[in-house]
Amino acid sequence: MKILIIGANGTIGKKVAQALSSKHEIITAGRTSGDIQMDITSAQSIEAGFKQMGSLDACICTAGTGYYGKLDTMTEENVYSGIRNKLMGQINVVLIGQHYLNDNGSITLTSGILSEEPVRNSSCVAMLNGGINSFVLAASLELTRGIRINVVSPGLVEDSVERYGASFPGIDPVPMNKVVNAYIRSTEGAITGKILKVYA
Repeated sequence: MKILIIGANGTIGKKVAQALSSKHEIITAGRTSGDIQMDITSAQSIEAGFKQMGSLDACICTAGTGYYGKLDTMTEENVYSGIRNKLMGQINVVLIGQHYLNDNGSITLTSGILSEEPVRNSSCVAMLNGGINSFVLAASLELTRGIRINVVSPGLVEDSVERYGASFPGIDPVPMNKVVNAYIRSTEGAITGKILKVYA
């Protein structure tokens, strides 16, 4: 398969790209790195990236960030910045990308454990993750030509413990191979409309 991985230079995207590269043709994309440049906060950039690629068999998006911070100091702009990035960015990957996927292709998005098990300072990101999950459940009912869509919802991954571990007290890190396998299942399997939770 010809697979586009958006966010392929990130913690998760990097491992997913490595795992899939032995069997498939991988095209990497990132805001400033990769085979092609794609900024998911810009619909024009997403469209240009897909046009550059031509037809694809699958698209995986592990890109997207949102605001972490205290609720009593969070502003509307903090929230909108996350909506434009992690939520609307991934939604636009679907809205635009569906037209470049071959029949029976697949799209895999990324949310996270905070939608169900939030921690302090995560109100914004928890909302974004929940929105992505709900969008995937509904979009799976309407995609045509056999195109499938799923979302991987990882917990605190092993490779992010040093950076984010303090924000997840008492949470066991998830082995990277388990997270990667969820993306493989979504891409190579037959499931659609699933939230693939990898929390332990």
